[in-house]
Amino acid sequence: MNNKFTFKIKSLRFDENYNPSQSTRITTNFANLARGEKRQENLRNALVMIDNRFNSLAHWDNPKSDRYAVELDIISVELNIENEGNGNAFPVIEILKTNIIDKKTNERIEGIVGNNFSSYVRDYDFSVLLSLHNKDKKQFTIPDNFGDLHGNIFKQFVNSDIYKDNFKKSPVICLSVSSKNVYHRTGNEHPVLGIEYQQDEASLTDHYFNKMGLEARYFMPANSVAPLAFYFTGDLLSDYTNLELISTISTMETFQKIYRPEIYNANSAAGKCYQPSLNQQDYSLTRIVYDREERSQLAIEQGKFTEEKFIKPFQTILEQWSANSVL
Repeated sequence: MNNKFTFKIKSLRFDENYNPSQSTRITTNFANLARGEKRQENLRNALVMIDNRFNSLAHWDNPKSDRYAVELDIISVELNIENEGNGNAFPVIEILKTNIIDKKTNERIEGIVGNNFSSYVRDYDFSVLLSLHNKDKKQFTIPDNFGDLHGNIFKQFVNSDIYKDNFKKSPVICLSVSSKNVYHRTGNEHPVLGIEYQQDEASLTDHYFNKMGLEARYFMPANSVAPLAFYFTGDLLSDYTNLELISTISTMETFQKIYRPEIYNANSAAGKCYQPSLNQQDYSLTRIVYDREERSQLAIEQGKFTEEKFIKPFQTILEQWSANSVL
């Protein structure tokens, strides 16, 4: 059964000249920045924000705060399903790969793969399947096996030869914390990740990412105003170097400042007990243009596209494969 499923990786540099490909999930952070009249200005400003944030965190032996620059590559993953001799490729995952340029030593240092996480199948699960399951119901519930297929696709990719040939370490995904949960400081503090928080209960996103084999921890780095959610396998604090972790923080905190300024560009920092809110008004805007309402609508459209082009045509094959996936 597994022989019918193979992965292919494509890599594209994310810089000020980036143009999204037709197969790119257009609700992704980087695709949104690269549209409209101010696309190049958006991209340039975001990249400057990332570099500045990196240098503020990697402050040792860096007196002018200009020693490092971050390079970003968009990693697009296609799943090819061989059915009755015919191959059918579908874009299942998009992630980011960071690389660090040390301008003092002229060294190029490999960073972390993961960071941003984008998936057409996740669009289907959250924007189509979940909505249909709860239509006309008084109480919100989760469908049986919700996230199983998506989780198995991700785990198969991470354990595939093509992943191991291209990336040295397991992925780390960095997302916003949930506005529905309350977070409390633990007293634990990491020199790079910062102050650790714990939440009262797991969010729906936590459960979904757990199906992908990932667990979550929440940290607020120095000079940040809200904790970030880090999803990973293994030991987040020991498996990655300080510079690797900083590359993820600087990249994803920049995106969150653009897309969720109410939380990540707030004018006051999270306290010992913290509940994020997209309704609070005491925050600052970046100079980067972004249409959040359009992004929400696109997620629904892309979920329906996934249903039509991937879920329905291959439902039986996918269900059989997912049921027999053992990792």
